[in-house]
Amino acid sequence: MDDFEKAIFFSFNPTVDANLKAQATAFVQQAKQSPTIIQACVEKLRYSQYAEVQFWCLQALEEIVKQRYSSLASQQRHLIRSSLLAAVCFYDRDASSAPAAPPFIRNKLAQVVVLLLCIEYPSQWPGAFVELISFLSKGPMVVDMFCRILIALDEEVISLEFQRSPAELALATRIKDAMRQQCIGQIAAAWYNLVAVYRSARPDLAALVLEAMQRYVSWIDIGLVANESFIPLMLEILVSPQENRGLRGAAADCLLAVVSKRMDSSAKLALLRQLRLGPVCARLTSTEDGEFGSKLSALLTGFAAEILECGKERDTGEMLDEILPSVFYFMQHGDEDISSTTFLFLSNFVKSATGKQATHLRHILELIRYRMRYSADMKDALDVFDREGEEEEERMDEYRKELLVLFRSVYRVAPEVTTSFVKGVLVSILGSSGTPFEEVEAGITLLYCLGEGVPESSLKADTGDLPEMLGAILTMTVPGTSHRAVAIVFLETVIRYVKFVQHHEAYVPAVLGVFLDGRGIHHPNPNVSSKASYLFSRLVRTLRLQLLPYVDSILQSLQDTLCISAKKSSPEEKFYTFEAVGFLIGAEDLPRDKQEKYLSAVLLPLYQLVESTLASKVSYADGNQAATVALLQQIVLAINHFSKGFGEQLLVNSRPELGNTFKQSVDVVLRILLAYPRVDALRSKVISFLHRMVDILGSSVFPILPTAIRQLLLQSESKDLVEFIQLLNQLINKFKSAMNTIIQEIFPSVVDRVFFLLPKGSIPENVVSNTEEMRELQELQKAFFNFLHAVTSNDLSSVLRFQTGGRLNEIILLLLDSSCGHKDILVRKICVQVLSRLAWDWCGNSTVVEQVPGFHRFVIDRFAADCCIRSILQASFNLNDANTVSLLNEIASAQKTLYERCGEDFLIQMATKVLPAVRCPPNMAEEYCLHIQRSDPKVLKTFYRNFAEKLRFQYNSGNQ
Repeated sequence: MDDFEKAIFFSFNPTVDANLKAQATAFVQQAKQSPTIIQACVEKLRYSQYAEVQFWCLQALEEIVKQRYSSLASQQRHLIRSSLLAAVCFYDRDASSAPAAPPFIRNKLAQVVVLLLCIEYPSQWPGAFVELISFLSKGPMVVDMFCRILIALDEEVISLEFQRSPAELALATRIKDAMRQQCIGQIAAAWYNLVAVYRSARPDLAALVLEAMQRYVSWIDIGLVANESFIPLMLEILVSPQENRGLRGAAADCLLAVVSKRMDSSAKLALLRQLRLGPVCARLTSTEDGEFGSKLSALLTGFAAEILECGKERDTGEMLDEILPSVFYFMQHGDEDISSTTFLFLSNFVKSATGKQATHLRHILELIRYRMRYSADMKDALDVFDREGEEEEERMDEYRKELLVLFRSVYRVAPEVTTSFVKGVLVSILGSSGTPFEEVEAGITLLYCLGEGVPESSLKADTGDLPEMLGAILTMTVPGTSHRAVAIVFLETVIRYVKFVQHHEAYVPAVLGVFLDGRGIHHPNPNVSSKASYLFSRLVRTLRLQLLPYVDSILQSLQDTLCISAKKSSPEEKFYTFEAVGFLIGAEDLPRDKQEKYLSAVLLPLYQLVESTLASKVSYADGNQAATVALLQQIVLAINHFSKGFGEQLLVNSRPELGNTFKQSVDVVLRILLAYPRVDALRSKVISFLHRMVDILGSSVFPILPTAIRQLLLQSESKDLVEFIQLLNQLINKFKSAMNTIIQEIFPSVVDRVFFLLPKGSIPENVVSNTEEMRELQELQKAFFNFLHAVTSNDLSSVLRFQTGGRLNEIILLLLDSSCGHKDILVRKICVQVLSRLAWDWCGNSTVVEQVPGFHRFVIDRFAADCCIRSILQASFNLNDANTVSLLNEIASAQKTLYERCGEDFLIQMATKVLPAVRCPPNMAEEYCLHIQRSDPKVLKTFYRNFAEKLRFQYNSGNQ
């Protein structure tokens, strides 16, 4: 190995010392600039024994051909071409003794030859392909290279599977046209001869020939391959079990390319009749090889799809009948990759099925049912729902998507046939207690899917297949509901058809039994019982009035579920039971005395549990604190869910005594917060609870708000403060100026806490600084701006005027900076709205006294200049973005406000100082002032956008 080869080795080797690698890389890069590099590469390519060296030389030649081939001397171009051809022929070495180059070397060689063809064929090298064909007799290695060149030509130049530029498309057209005229017939003949010669001796090579061929079928004369010689050869290979499977798969790919070739429908139909693939494939359906089976199934469905397409103009029913049994066989194949190849064709077939073809629909439905069953071997894993069971369910959900698309297609075409089929499945399921779980689950899933397209009228009907099915599934014993998968789909199906029960109240007791006995909320499997709790809450929302006569029995059945204990922890879904009960008890149709009784029965045990838990409060040092906090969280969660069934009208206006019971819950929950002020999860639950109480109790929560607010604000971090501010915003937007006293009291504390947590200056926005902490601070800043927006837009801006210690100045400058340059356009818009509102409230003129001394001058000198004019000149201000246009409209409205509050002072400042400073021509400034004075808001916004575009142009032109 000489120094040149060593340098190449070192440049490729990732384990070499970095300095040595850098020196080697610099050496070989410098070698590429040598006048003798072509000769060196040619020699090394031929004589070097090292693949790395050969690959480097091919890369170097590739760069030369790409970058400076046209500038080379004719002798150099001839040397490159002849050397590459010699390499293709393995330098005429004895094919039986010369070692084959590694595949990556052969592929790179093929790519360089193709690059040369793109430049020289056909004008400079018209006989390129004829030369290559003449070399084929030299043996298998040359045949291999011939195929790789054809494949590389397709991938790099011809194939439309890759996006091509107009120049690339023109190049592909030039090469294809030349090949059609000069050599494609000879190439096709070579394909046939090579497959015939090598199918037994080298089936892998014959398969490579067919792989190359199938890429060209789409644009060559179909007669070159679909003829009396080639078709019988490919069919013979396809059907022969003695042939190599890879070769048989390649034959299937080629035949698929033939049947998929675009042509006139009459010619296509003649070709399909000639192929007679139906009987051929019917002999091959018992294949065990997955890859070959997928190819065979793709061929079969591709053939069937072409028949279907031709059938739009001509009768092809007989051909379809001939091919469908094989399609059905592959649809029910145990390999899902194989079965899924049939779905698209069958969906298209179903959409066009008429007359006799419609008789196949029931068979398709049966195949859907068969394929969507779980494996019996997965029964235990799906029941306990361990990792294996979860993965199996996810896999089946994904596989079923296409199956159920097919099912819906059949239903749309033949709803009666589909409904009758599902009814038959259910009859067979319900008729036997020993039906396997997978059969039950699949059958009920079909009924569930049937419900997607069922019209309301069908759910109201008293007779018919659907009412019979729903009545049976509600009143008869469904086998297998002890299994998790069956139980969940059964419950979901009942919910899907809940409106049927709404129209047929006789089934209300039956549907209650489904959810309240061991099939639902009391199911032994916790996954099922949790899901049943959630679904029961949905049931109650729909059947609320129909269920009121059964409230006593419902509460009695749920007594154990509504009991919260420190000994057990329930998943959050279980608390939907409280929500369901809340919707029942919260119905105004329920008598007052019963409502009070039921409300106390649910809430008082929870209050007592809080009392007893807090009485024996566990200290932070105690290891049992986590269990205590978890219990308290569950109590708050239960009350929160329960309260969703009640409204302000009932609790405040109609029956205030019920509201008093809920006010007691506020006192109870606040005691929890006082006991554990720094437990984040508990704190979050309390804030969520307070949101609910504001919704249902209205202004009656006012007396307890200060205590709650002070406690929540205490020692709050950024994430806590965001949740707290969201609660304040809800209160302000609901009660508006009635919140003045409370906001006046807590506003300084909120501001102090926000500015304590926010960093000085702007918050970093780049990716490197985008840590969880930074994201929380960004959210806090946005929440603070929203808070200021809520305050100012609800007539509470006076609370800002009383800020001390320079806080007002800090707030205003933060708003100004953010309105001019915050990365989030929506944040900028909020800040503009806040400053605009403050200008309206505080600025003085000849008739209005200025509320904040100096603010009049500030909004003219700073806000109007920096935000309304200079910020829109920024390069990042994209007027093609919808959010930016919305911001621009807000800025236009703000300027109208400034004029109305500040009068001529504002226009004089803009016309004489601000606009001239940004190169605004006098005529534009005059037009601007006139529009600000006279235009209505809609006209002003349209004008201001055009004004901004012109001003940006003027400004940028002056900077060039």
